[in-house]
Amino acid sequence: MPWIDQSKCTLCGTCMDECVVDAIIVENDNTIIDMNGCIRCGTCHSICPEGAVRHDAEMIPQMIEDNLSMTRKNMDLCVQYLGDEGEKEKCLQRMIKHFNKEKIVAERTLEELGKMMEAK
Repeated sequence: MPWIDQSKCTLCGTCMDECVVDAIIVENDNTIIDMNGCIRCGTCHSICPEGAVRHDAEMIPQMIEDNLSMTRKNMDLCVQYLGDEGEKEKCLQRMIKHFNKEKIVAERTLEELGKMMEAK
């Protein structure tokens, strides 16, 4: 999924003009992609003259750190609200289950997408 590197964006409007579903807007001097409207066509990647439209694969390290931070926060909150230090480990186990489920969903989705490619 695309994202806008605001430090490179000059607000030229090229991506907005070329977006076939009008999913790119400027709000408070920032270019924003409405991911609910974006169809992932890749047009914005190829037409940005400044290279400000980036691919989300670049965000993987930050996404991992965000997941770890959320897990640490949840572990601390479980102890705070449930009043037992042992809840920290239980929360960690629940978060591991959560991310394992996310992994399974992604893997199975990729399998189904592969089948779609083969069917063509």
